[in-house]
Amino acid sequence: RKIMDKVIITAALTGAITPKGYDVPETPEQIAKDAYECYKAGASIVHLHMRDDAGMGVMDPVKFYQTISILRENYPDCDVIVNCTSSGDNRVSDDSPYGNALRMLHHKMVPGIEMGTFDAGSFNWGIPGGIFSNSPTFLTTLGNLYQEVGIKPEFEVFDLGMIRAVGVYWEKGIVKAPLHFQLCLGVVGGMNAECADVEEMLAYIRRLQLHGELPMEITWSAFGVGKGHIPVMLSALANGGNIRVGMEDNVIYGKDEKGEKIFATNKMLVERAVRIAKAADKKIATPAEARKILGLKEFNREEQLRELRAIRLEDFEVAKKKLREELGGTYFEAKGMGEKK
Repeated sequence: RKIMDKVIITAALTGAITPKGYDVPETPEQIAKDAYECYKAGASIVHLHMRDDAGMGVMDPVKFYQTISILRENYPDCDVIVNCTSSGDNRVSDDSPYGNALRMLHHKMVPGIEMGTFDAGSFNWGIPGGIFSNSPTFLTTLGNLYQEVGIKPEFEVFDLGMIRAVGVYWEKGIVKAPLHFQLCLGVVGGMNAECADVEEMLAYIRRLQLHGELPMEITWSAFGVGKGHIPVMLSALANGGNIRVGMEDNVIYGKDEKGEKIFATNKMLVERAVRIAKAADKKIATPAEARKILGLKEFNREEQLRELRAIRLEDFEVAKKKLREELGGTYFEAKGMGEKK
């Protein structure tokens, strides 16, 4: 069976905000442990957000560094691909020079990050809710940084316009083919999480490819938020795509015979995704196979460990202080997302 026929499973472990009362990993130790368990269960990519000590989403390079270091030091058999967010703290997401720089500081400084998100536009997140800000200034800088440090962008798209926007960044040379899309469905403010929405996005990608507005070299994955996670997963598998699961997107596994909610864990969600994929006669990609499919370089654990061990925590604090001194702060004060302890 051809390697391109294999399914890549991404586990989105934490997210920036989760309702109270769910078993979401928050500390670097907890996130690294969940990453390893999901890898053993069949995930070839882990998508990482960080939380501060109060449980709120934070863009702190120290937390990313600690998590990746623990994962590589403590789990020597784990070659899972590390994908780190470029969003996740609305306190620094106001398009200020300081906020923009802090959102990508870990991508600039932390070794071992192989993929990074590129949310291809701004939109209203929830009603009521806030603005999910990803300005052209931020995305242009982010795309250029990813090329500079060798991180593959994952283009998170929430509606059709974002797909077209990715094509513009590609035409301008800000991002390079091959492109990898993540179809993000079910967020209020974006497209719904139904099979028809997956089909519509894929049809639009194909149309842009035929017009030369997207390259032919494209891979894609999809996920649905909340109750949309199963329909989107099934549609993605039926259409030859890859899938994402995890507690960033869905915290309820299902209901028992009495109609009571069954709380999910990341491991449970990955294990179910593996079962569903195999029932659909799909093979699960290993991290090594996923790297070939996505065009990533081979994993070298010893090289990563050398680079991680060469970093001092003080280096991050110095870098953060320098950003504050040179760029000031954010334009306005905002409350953090997540559960205060």
